[in-house]
Amino acid sequence: MGVESGSVGQSAAHEDGPSAQGAVSTVGSDGRPQRTSRRFPLFTRDTARPEGGGRAASGDAPAPARQWPVLAVLSLVGLGLLLTAFDLFRIGTMVIGVALMAGAVMRWTLPSVGMLAVRSRFTDMVTYGVLGVAILLLAMMVQPEPWLKIPFLDDALHFTIS
Repeated sequence: MGVESGSVGQSAAHEDGPSAQGAVSTVGSDGRPQRTSRRFPLFTRDTARPEGGGRAASGDAPAPARQWPVLAVLSLVGLGLLLTAFDLFRIGTMVIGVALMAGAVMRWTLPSVGMLAVRSRFTDMVTYGVLGVAILLLAMMVQPEPWLKIPFLDDALHFTIS
């Protein structure tokens, strides 16, 4: 009888699946046990908000005012895309690059930037800054009649095409 009940218990555990059998229990804030996922038990415990990820304006302000940094960057990017659509490619892409660099400056100087904060302050600044500078430099190197000429890039282009 003991063997049969043990085998029945094991088959019932397998019917529930591995998540039910291997779920980790923890105590919630109310003192009751809670079931948690074992998806990444060793590495991920909780997700923290990025530094500066709070509201950029007070909570009683309307939603657009609370997120003004990301709206400013997105508005400039939209303006750049609009200029690009109207055959001002170089100017439009330069506006996009400047918008990303402005996002990097805002991320560096402002204590709270709302949804402009994606990762840590350093990572956001480097990402926005590097992408902004790269887009700006590429926009100034657009053919014909580039505003900026970098000789080793011309040599690299001729080497890859030849």
